[in-house]
Amino acid sequence: MSEITTELPVVVIGAGPAGLAAAAHLLDRGLEPLVLEAGPLAGAAVREWAHVRLFSRWGELVDPAAEKLLAPTGWTKPAEGTYPSGGDWAERYLQPLADVLGEQVRYGARVTGVSRTGRDRIVDADRDSQPFVVHYENADGHEHRLFARAVIDASGTWSTPSPAGGSGLAALGEKAAADHITYRVPDLKDPAVRVRYAGKRTAVIGSGASAFTALAHLADLAKSADGQGTHATWILRRGISGSTFGGGEADQLPARGALGLAAKAAVDGGHADAVTGFRTDTVERTEDGHVILIGEDGRRLDPVDEVVVLTGFRPDLSFLGELRLGLDERLQAPVELAPLIDPNQHSCGTVYPHGVGELSHPEKDVYLVGMKSYGRAPTFLAMTGYEQVRSIAAHLAGDHEAAERVELTLPETGVCGGAGLFDEPAAAEEAGGGCCAAPATLTIGAGPAPASAGGC
Repeated sequence: MSEITTELPVVVIGAGPAGLAAAAHLLDRGLEPLVLEAGPLAGAAVREWAHVRLFSRWGELVDPAAEKLLAPTGWTKPAEGTYPSGGDWAERYLQPLADVLGEQVRYGARVTGVSRTGRDRIVDADRDSQPFVVHYENADGHEHRLFARAVIDASGTWSTPSPAGGSGLAALGEKAAADHITYRVPDLKDPAVRVRYAGKRTAVIGSGASAFTALAHLADLAKSADGQGTHATWILRRGISGSTFGGGEADQLPARGALGLAAKAAVDGGHADAVTGFRTDTVERTEDGHVILIGEDGRRLDPVDEVVVLTGFRPDLSFLGELRLGLDERLQAPVELAPLIDPNQHSCGTVYPHGVGELSHPEKDVYLVGMKSYGRAPTFLAMTGYEQVRSIAAHLAGDHEAAERVELTLPETGVCGGAGLFDEPAAAEEAGGGCCAAPATLTIGAGPAPASAGGC
């Protein structure tokens, strides 16, 4: 790398948790970060699920280098054992951190392309010595260009939710029924949103933490004075087994385990019915304004008023097309990381802490971090992202020993098995082996259902 290139900033795409932590670690290493954020404020994506409570505690949501940067400002760290909402996380941590970074964060800057200066993806000659060129647009459409010594893409996956269709494509009629479909957990405390679901029948498609959260919220609505008649149909592409509702009390993140139990309580309490082994093929609108979901096997479900699609997210790779990325063909995650997080194989919810070694690409000095590093895989934790950017910053600063060192222990989910096995309903009934087998049936003890939680 030339002397001119080393004087350039490290461009970080996204002012979310991983992006801002990357900037803090770069500064701690004496490197200059420049954060490009498409939204008007820090944590723009997090703010869109401000109503959802995280299942990680504050102590697991504040990056050490960021805390070091915030300390001289008089910032007070929230109580470590408490659980913030997305809104709390954005207002009490992400925005103050971005404010400390000051002009090193540019808002309203949507990245539209990244390449090597004077080199498209075909050209080999002198490639690694050329700086990166980054194109971005302001909200008014004005185009800009800047140069960087390295690029850390922490733009996440929030803007690209997966569709309802079981094939990975939008179901037939899904776009036409857009006014009855949301791809986010509804904020039922918002009066305008609440009236849309109160007393209505809602289909919830998905099997992860977001689906658990939606089911628990809808069950709470059904039990309220203004929510009589509210009912959910929970649609799973797999069958129900002991692992369907997560690890329960075996989960080392208690709120994450409680969330799955709250979803089970919604089903056991009669506020939701479960439909298993259903892969949506068609979304059909009726003349009276309802929606009918039709499966690949021809099954037609009862009409519903609304559909909540929570089938995961996928990375937007469109602006990285001129870079030589090494991505797994299934997950669209870095090839060295993919085997650690592949839900077809991954067991017990344990992901080995990883850093620059697993996140490197054929294109030198470009990294996908945070949620985006997981591609289409679920169950990402904020502290995983913090460890990723710590390692990358150390590597860029030339401290390779620190870059290769593991400084994180991740909690287990208490769940075994991969999604590939459980895609078949019959297989789900038989599942339960492995290193931490869950019982075939989970039982909820007496007392109120746990409060819902979500996110990291």
